[in-house]
Amino acid sequence: MFLVKAVAAGVPSLAPFFEENQGLGRDDAQVTAQTAHGGLQQGDTPGLYGGSKQPTVCDVARLKEFLTDPANDRKAQAWAAALSITTDGIPGYLDRLTPVLLRHDTLVKNHDYKKGKATPFNALLQTGIAILVDQQGLPAVKCSCGNPLRPFEGDTTRIKVEFDDRNDEWKGYDKSSVVAVRPATRKVERLALVDVHEPDRGITRPVGTTGEDDTAFDTRERHAVPNLAGATFGQASRRLADNGLAVAFAGGGLPPDDARVTASDPPAGSELRFGEYVTLSVAGGSSGGSPSDGTTPAPPGSGSSPTTRDPSATTPTSPTASSPSGPTPPTSSSGSGGPGPGSSGPSSPGPSSAGPTSSGPTSSGPTSAKPPSSPPPPSTTSPTTSSAPPPASPPPSPSSSPPQTTSAPPTSAPVTSSAPPPASSGPATGTPGTDGPSTATAPA
Repeated sequence: MFLVKAVAAGVPSLAPFFEENQGLGRDDAQVTAQTAHGGLQQGDTPGLYGGSKQPTVCDVARLKEFLTDPANDRKAQAWAAALSITTDGIPGYLDRLTPVLLRHDTLVKNHDYKKGKATPFNALLQTGIAILVDQQGLPAVKCSCGNPLRPFEGDTTRIKVEFDDRNDEWKGYDKSSVVAVRPATRKVERLALVDVHEPDRGITRPVGTTGEDDTAFDTRERHAVPNLAGATFGQASRRLADNGLAVAFAGGGLPPDDARVTASDPPAGSELRFGEYVTLSVAGGSSGGSPSDGTTPAPPGSGSSPTTRDPSATTPTSPTASSPSGPTPPTSSSGSGGPGPGSSGPSSPGPSSAGPTSSGPTSSGPTSAKPPSSPPPPSTTSPTTSSAPPPASPPPSPSSSPPQTTSAPPTSAPVTSSAPPPASSGPATGTPGTDGPSTATAPA
C-alpha cells in the first residue's frame, strides 16, 4: 500500500515554499468532484481540469518574482531541483505553465520545504485546489503555496489516504474515484476546460496563459466518435481529444502507445457530449511501455520525474503536435534498432593476425607455408600451412565448432595448395575463407 497524505482545498501547508497569506493562489472548495473512468488520465483529456470566468487563481508573475529574487536563492535551488530544471530555467519554465482547478481528487508527489531542501511525499489533492500544469497537462505547482508537484508513481488502486485534524475527510471523497495524471502523448497547445460553476460552459485556454485569452464553447454540443479501428492507441487518444472526447481503456493501466485499437465503445458514429468517455479495446504493442508507464516514473528515491524537464522532449513516442488537426503516426514502429544480418561479421576481408577468435595463436600467418603432400580429410583435422607439425591437442569432433588453436584459418585448404578445398568450405574470395559466413568478404 502507498501511504498518501490528504491535502484539503483551502488548508495552508505547514512547510510551504511561499507564504500562503501572500495571495499567490486560491482554491475553490465549492467545486464538486467528478467521476473518471479509470484511475489514470492523460494530461490532454478534455474536461480533466476546470476553470471559471474569474481565471486568476494563480499569480504566476508573483511566483516568478519570488523565485528569481537573490534573497530566495536557496529556496529557488530546492524548487528547481524538485522539478529537474536549473534556477536559470525557472522564468521560462513558469511561462509555459497554465493555471487550472482540479475537477477530481488527484494523486501527486508533493514537496514541502524543510531544512533548505524539497521534501517529497505522496499527496491526494482535493477537488477545487488550484494548480499550474505543464505542456503535457501534468500538475507542476500547487498555487497557494508554490510547492512543486510531480506525477504520482504508485498504483492508484493500492493507496491508504491519511487524513488528519487539519485535513479532515471531505464530503464526496471516494477512494475508487481518485485519479493520477499521465503525460499527454504530445505537447499540448490548448487545454479544454469546464467551467466549475457553469458546467455547460467550456473554456479553451492556450497553454502558458492565465485566462486572458480564454474562449468559451458549449459543452452540450455533441461530437461523433471517429472510426478508430486499426489506429494505434496514441493516434486514437489524440483524435478523441481533438474531438472533445475522453479516453477510457479496457483493462488496467495505460496500453502501450503503439498498441492497435480493435474496437471502441460506443462504436464509431455515436454522438457524445464534450468530455464523455470512449472505451478503447487494444491488442499488441511493444514491450517498451507507453508514456504513462515508461517515461513518468523516476528512479526510486530520486524525488523527481524526467517528464517535467522539458515536456517536448520527454515522451518517446510523442509526435509533432504543432497542429491539433489530426493524429501523427507514432515513432515507436522503428524497430529495436539491432544490427542487420550482414553486420555481425568482421568488417575487413582476408586473414588477420588472429584466427576467428582471440583464443588461438596470433603470430604466424600463411605466407611461408608449403602445401601438404595430400589433401586433408574434411572435418577431421585442420590443415596447417606451416612446415612445423600441428599442435598436439586432439582434433575436435565433427559437430564441434572450427578449431581455434591452429595458426592458419580452420577447415579450408591453404591458398598455396594445388588441391581443391573441401566441399564444405565457405565461398572463395581470393583469400583463405572459413566455414562461417561471418568472415566472407562477398555475399553468396
